[in-house]
Amino acid sequence: MKKLKLASLLLLASTSFNSAFAATKIDLNTPEGANTAMRKIQCSTIDDKPVFYWWKGKVFSRRQGEVDKHIFNVEGMNVRTCGTVDGGKKGEAYRLVTREILLYTDKETGQPLDTWENPWTNEVVDVHHVLNDPVNQPPSFPRNEDGSASPWKQKFGGDINGDYWWMTFPVPLFYHNDLGGDYQKQVGGVYHASELFNFSGDLESLTSSEKDTADVHVGWVRISDWLPFMMMSGREGSIYIHTAGRKVDSFDDMGEVMKTFINEHAPKYKTPPPTDDDRPNETSWTGYKKVVKGEEFKRQRAQ
Repeated sequence: MKKLKLASLLLLASTSFNSAFAATKIDLNTPEGANTAMRKIQCSTIDDKPVFYWWKGKVFSRRQGEVDKHIFNVEGMNVRTCGTVDGGKKGEAYRLVTREILLYTDKETGQPLDTWENPWTNEVVDVHHVLNDPVNQPPSFPRNEDGSASPWKQKFGGDINGDYWWMTFPVPLFYHNDLGGDYQKQVGGVYHASELFNFSGDLESLTSSEKDTADVHVGWVRISDWLPFMMMSGREGSIYIHTAGRKVDSFDDMGEVMKTFINEHAPKYKTPPPTDDDRPNETSWTGYKKVVKGEEFKRQRAQ
């Protein structure tokens, strides 16, 4: 009888432990669980906690009739945080605030470029790195105004296989070019690019309510027109950037090149913007316009 009672107690204790363990898992098949998972991918469930993404990659040219050129490398970072937003019937959401850097780096040394020799014009141009502050997102609520959930919000939007998850975010871009004139519809020059994101990680850190942020790997591809500092003057062609990186635990876990650049040139990128930041977003094109004065294109004679 005593052995039976002991076995029953052990079974009860085991059941209680398993129930408690199960209770710590985020349910990805609910709008609220899916929203929490996305917050853990993007930032942290702890308000105002800084989170860092860091990535590296290569930049290639693409022109008709010639082989692609590996023109330089890149190294990037994004520091971000989230703040909780109460949406009433729409549920609890988060607002993401960030700032980011993209350095154009030497193919051999990995150091930020000061100048670059254009292989098509032989002109040596000044390199302008990307320092976008801010790059924020509005709150995304798990439910609609009436409390219902749209089909794409009813469960986690990524794919799951075994102990791992992944998801893709293609972002096609086609809008007014801040460096262009007022007749872009008539003569062209509209900003046209694609940002292609891959996120992946382990299911345990994503779904455990014991962890405030998920362990995430990121892949980023950008296809766009020539960069403004390249001085391509409307020549046919484009560039593509191919990178990979991950969410790191702190500023100190990024590479020495990025940390040195921030310490010496951009110390505010050690911390994210405040969660009530209401400034308009910066892009690489608007940032370039702030520091480089435009000028009229000089007429050239036929040769």
